[in-house]
Formats: sequence, C-alpha cells, structure tokens
Amino acid sequence: MVATPIGNLGDFSPRARETLAACALIAAEDTRHSTVLLRHFGIKTPLVSLHGHNERERTPALIARIAAGEDVALISDAGTPAISDPGQALVRAAAAAGLEVVAVPGPCAAIAALSVAGLPTAAFAFEGFLPPRGGARRRRLGDLAAERRTLVFYEAPHRLREMLEDGAATLGRERRAVVARELTKLHEQVHRGDLGDLAARAALEPSLARGEIVVVIEGAAEAETADSAAADLDRVLRVLLAELPLAQAARLAARLVGARDNEAYRRALALRESDRSSDDPAT
Repeated sequence: MVATPIGNLGDFSPRARETLAACALIAAEDTRHSTVLLRHFGIKTPLVSLHGHNERERTPALIARIAAGEDVALISDAGTPAISDPGQALVRAAAAAGLEVVAVPGPCAAIAALSVAGLPTAAFAFEGFLPPRGGARRRRLGDLAAERRTLVFYEAPHRLREMLEDGAATLGRERRAVVARELTKLHEQVHRGDLGDLAARAALEPSLARGEIVVVIEGAAEAETADSAAADLDRVLRVLLAELPLAQAARLAARLVGARDNEAYRRALALRESDRSSDDPAT
C-alpha cells in the first residue's frame, strides 16, 4: 500500500519510489494518471488498473501473483490508497490468504487538512464523501449532529456550497469549520470560519469551490450532545406511551436510546403530565 503525492511531487518519499521501482507489478486506480507520475521518476514497473468497477474481478489474479512470490504495489490517483479509494477488497483477500500487507505511508489529504485546521485532533471521525443528493446528505449530517469528535469530509467542488449550507442548517451556523483546497499544490488555500460564514463565502466566491477539497468541522459541544440525547428519548417515549403503560414504555425507551431506567421513567411522567395539561380545556 504505497502513498503517492496529493500535489507536490517533493512529498514522494524515497521509500515509496524504491518500492514501486522494485516490485513486479503496480495496481493503479487510473493507469493513465499514474503513468505520468511514474514516468517523471523514471519508474518502469508494469501497471494494471484496479478501480471500483473491476476490483472484485481483478483481485483473485493479483492474489495469485502475490502468493507465487511476487511483490505487488497498490497506488491510488493521489494520497494513501484505500482511503475513500479502491483497495479494501484486495487487502481483505490478501489478509485472508495469509499474505503480508505492508503500508508505505505518506500523503493523505484528510490528515493534512486536519493538521492545519486548528480544530481539536485528539479524536476525529473521517466521513469521506457525504451522499450527493440533498435529502440523503442532510439526513447523514443530522445523524452526526451530536458527534463530539471533529468531523473530516471530502467534497466535490460543485457540491461544496450546498454541503456547507446543509451543514450550517443541520449542525448550526456557529460551528467552527475549515475548507482546505488544493493542499500542497500551487493554489493551496485554507479558509477558516464558522459554517454560516463559509457557506456565504462559497456562494459569493467561485474560487472557493475549485480543485480537491477537504472540509473539517468541529464536533458538538457537550450541551448539544445532551440536548440531542434528551430529544431522542422524548421522541421514543411519545411513540411508546401511545401504545403501552407508562412503566413499560419507560423501560423500553431506556433500552432503545441507552438512557437510565429512572431517567426514562421521570421523563415519561413529565410527558404524560404535559400531554394531559394540553388536553385540559381549562388550561
């Protein structure tokens, strides 16, 4: 598993170059793209394509060559292979066959962006690409609204504005965020602000949505997480209270959302009293 530059050719490590020159075969996501890189460094190792459309069918032949004693390298178009790129099936098959899988580490756009974002890095969640369609994208962001780890996304340039707008609407306009574009390349830029500000800038500045883009968003604050958990409990309790006795509804709700039994019971009582008050004509 050999990492290749995400832009600056000076980031191509000597070990990576030596590995690619010494192996019997290189499996590349796009052989046309990789040929340019290999030619620049004088690497003449044969190439074979391995991408999302042929990985399953091509993996057995590659495994057979490795099992026969050949070294095969996997590279993606840029960065570390198998990170939001093909390669997982090949790695799993090699491991299942008892073959050695070795990482030759190097550039990774997600880690590069995280390192310059200025947001917490003790814990983070790499989410890759969000769904391209608005409804599915907003639902996924909603699922992440209470996530306290820093969030890292890849995004296509033509979807950046919509992604930032959905993030502002779903996660909160005040969430700190970073848009890192064209990292290590000539036109590298790192834009910092909150989601609302960045969404507005993306709508006004076309240059913000050009090239390879990583978006880093701070995680939810503790209060947001608590509010989200309370809302989840209320939502489940309202459904169960319509069908079950209070104590049973509380026990089931606690199991479903991971709350304490006594907490769910107290909340169920409060919801029942609230519903009774709203139904009372005298109130």
